[in-house]
Amino acid sequence: MEKLLKYCLSFLLLISLSCKNENFDEIPFEERKLMAKQLWDSEKSKHGFNHFFQGTPKAMTLLDNIIALDSTHAKALREISVPFLKRGIPNEWKLRFDKAVAHDPATWVPMRGYLYLSFYRDYEKAIADFNASDTITPYLDYPQGHSVDFWRGIAYLGAKDFDNSIAYWDKHITRETEDSGEDWVELEAFLYRGIAYYESDNKEKANENFDKVIQYFTNSADAKYYKAKLLCNEGDKKTALNMINDAIVDFNNGYFNSHNYVEVLKQIYLEDLEELKSKIIASN
Repeated sequence: MEKLLKYCLSFLLLISLSCKNENFDEIPFEERKLMAKQLWDSEKSKHGFNHFFQGTPKAMTLLDNIIALDSTHAKALREISVPFLKRGIPNEWKLRFDKAVAHDPATWVPMRGYLYLSFYRDYEKAIADFNASDTITPYLDYPQGHSVDFWRGIAYLGAKDFDNSIAYWDKHITRETEDSGEDWVELEAFLYRGIAYYESDNKEKANENFDKVIQYFTNSADAKYYKAKLLCNEGDKKTALNMINDAIVDFNNGYFNSHNYVEVLKQIYLEDLEELKSKIIASN
């Protein structure tokens, strides 16, 4: 065993210094899997792949070597797909990510649904993956830290299926409230449920949800923007103007719904707030 470990470590060093994939066919597969795991764990502990210069030749060569050792290494397959996702090359992303899904569906099916939703706005495929995750695992999945019910609420909102969107927001919010308390529910859950009610013309329920956002989070350009629209439509122009001014302050301070890589569903911009303010002023 000690001899094997020394052999593995020496070989891993050779791999890490290599500029191209080697032919590993002569090495037994179980040994190759162990080498791949050790190489992954070593680099992960040193750098963390989330900060490992994704897409650089060094990172891609390392991942190529891991996959050449172990073609079933789902984490490496997923990691090597990320640069293609972020650079807008969907065919190359999907080719690699689907292989990760094939080797570890419990982990990567719900995550693929999240990516379909957030990066490609493919609501049908996203919902299909979220639904599939319900049968793959006996527990509720939480890709990117939110439940698949949370993501289904967004997906159905994007698809303009407001009834299903609200139903999944109800399910998500109820569970989170039971588990941790209502004040632990994400801002976005109340916000998006409010938008679903707003777009289905249920002003009372929409207001209730926007009020929840402001109650628990105080600063939210999004919730105040929608409340200003509702107030304006109800003829309360003075309160609407105060609300939109507060929304602009919150927006300028960074309190608005956004994502590092993509435009979120129903994202607002400063121009939207200023346009509504001008409308309110003009209608006085």
